[in-house]
Amino acid sequence: MKHITINGKPFEVDDDLTNIEAAKRNGIQIPSLCYLAGVHEFGSCRICVVEVEGAKTLVPSCMTKVSEGMVIQTNSERVRRARKVLYELLLSDHSKDCLSCKRNQSCELQALGKQLGVEATRFEGARSECVIDVSTSITRDMSKCILCRRCVTACNEIQGVGIINAQNRGFQTVISPAMELAIGTVNCAFCGQCTVVCPVGALKETDSIQAVWEAINDKSKRVIVQTAPAIRVAIGEEFGNEPGARVTGKLAAALRRLGFDDVFDTNFTADLTILEEGTELLSRVKSALTGGDAVLPMITSCSPGWIKYVEHTYPDELDHLSTCKSPHTMLGALAKSYYAGKIKREPKDIFVVSIMPCTAKKSEIVRPEMQNDGLANVDAVLTTRELANMIREMGIDFNNLPDEEFDNPLGMSTGAADIFGLTGGVMEAALRTVYELVTGRELPFEGLHVTPIVGLDQVKEAALTITDTLPDYRFLEGVTVRVAVTSGLAGANKLMEQIASGTSPYHFVEVMGCPGGCIMGGGQPRSDDPDVRSKRLRGLYTEDEAKVLRKSHENPFVVQLYAEYLEHPNGHKAHELLHTHYVRRGTYNEYTKERFDLGVRPAEKKRDLAAQAINAAARAEAAKSREEMESVRVLALEAENQRLKAELADVNETVGFFKSVIADYASRGK
Repeated sequence: MKHITINGKPFEVDDDLTNIEAAKRNGIQIPSLCYLAGVHEFGSCRICVVEVEGAKTLVPSCMTKVSEGMVIQTNSERVRRARKVLYELLLSDHSKDCLSCKRNQSCELQALGKQLGVEATRFEGARSECVIDVSTSITRDMSKCILCRRCVTACNEIQGVGIINAQNRGFQTVISPAMELAIGTVNCAFCGQCTVVCPVGALKETDSIQAVWEAINDKSKRVIVQTAPAIRVAIGEEFGNEPGARVTGKLAAALRRLGFDDVFDTNFTADLTILEEGTELLSRVKSALTGGDAVLPMITSCSPGWIKYVEHTYPDELDHLSTCKSPHTMLGALAKSYYAGKIKREPKDIFVVSIMPCTAKKSEIVRPEMQNDGLANVDAVLTTRELANMIREMGIDFNNLPDEEFDNPLGMSTGAADIFGLTGGVMEAALRTVYELVTGRELPFEGLHVTPIVGLDQVKEAALTITDTLPDYRFLEGVTVRVAVTSGLAGANKLMEQIASGTSPYHFVEVMGCPGGCIMGGGQPRSDDPDVRSKRLRGLYTEDEAKVLRKSHENPFVVQLYAEYLEHPNGHKAHELLHTHYVRRGTYNEYTKERFDLGVRPAEKKRDLAAQAINAAARAEAAKSREEMESVRVLALEAENQRLKAELADVNETVGFFKSVIADYASRGK
């Protein structure tokens, strides 16, 4: 323990604490901007400076450890002046379009200015080049970047992908992929964790709101919406509710009031996924045990960020992936086939919107593999944050909405589907069904929860010995099935190294791209609650436990779907609609047409590889690819321009209205 003094008061604190942590634990808040407790303690912004007795200069409190007898002033006149100057310098090179920024009123830079009492900046000078990089999932606006490097930490240390870093030096520094390439041209997983930690509007999900409004207002379209399991324990946070609050009924009600024609639940196809994926697993295990040619372990395929990561990083291991599409693309495929037939509508006239916790889902829906009969399974993806913005825009009082149910036949789900939104949930749901189908008995865990894989550990594993099987599954008698679960791409890499080397002991592996699973997806509400993960996790488990039906094969509408349309799991019709294949990309897109000269290799490769000469043909191909990517960016920017034009038209219309009111009032006065 260390004895220190903060603002004239003595405290006894743990030895390993920094100044900012010691102050916080004793009820003293020190302003900060780049700091993320336990995650990013870089000290780049210097806003958290404090005065330490005996120190020649002010010190960053996030980087300075306590020492015996340390005397700290957190709010002296010298400290206050320094913080204001530092803030003004940050502001001098920052875009001033606050009113049109998506982070307006939720911007940490904006909030800090209010806290410090800064209303204007005294400094004007050269401005950094404005770079706007629009991909299908993520938009980078470098005019708003404050170089805090939180995103770098999230990408490099938390996810272990490492596609963005500080490029150049001094005033020319920019956070970007190597050679300042567009984010859509490199091996980005589009997980969106960078957008969650960005304190300003420099990194955000690529906007889809206007496209959805246009579809809703198009009377020729039947607009269907579906919502992922993780949304129901997170959307409430946008309206002042505690993290993990279950607002499923209000969510369904809000979607109807936004004007969607059908309100379905992605949970329905989560249940369907278990039937398809479970059957696929059993067929692989049977083949392996009876001398056939089968690839094990089988790995889940629900997470598009994970899929893109493995396509780039482990292109030779794609056969390990389940061929199942993700649940929301399954529902889109069924909406434009099975449901279209039921309501007698042409599939082309159906517009499917997915409410997802994930930014990578935006990229997933434009993949050619996610089409049937030339139509995309899903037409638009909104993140949880985007949906909240639409609800506010519509003037809906979310917290006072009545609880309503989802529509059928694609809205019914079991508890097993609810836990798809958290790490270990897909595995547990699969085991609940597969074990019962094989043995005729319920899974032998209290409350049906597979205890070893419950929780937020990076890598979890469990083993289950199968005994007393039903006659059709004698090949599993006495077999110990080994499974593993991980979330976050750094954890996925650990398991994939085993698989690639042939040393993996598992039969089945669950991977979710974001740490903690979909509850912590890149499109979820931003939160400073240190317990937000565990609260959202508990919310989904509670949702599961509250249901009468808790096993996917018990869903009566899934049973009906097979009877009326699909016939049986993994059958011809099911494969046609619900299964897919994957693309070998390689770290540098060397297996695709999207090859780019990155100049720099990721950290796991030796540095000398980066210095190897690249022949003229490769450079020419890279240039051609850049040109193609530039055309994509132009189209995206044109779409954004159209959105802004529409907003301007609305503003002009409003101004015209007020002018007429004022003129009318004036004429009456005369």
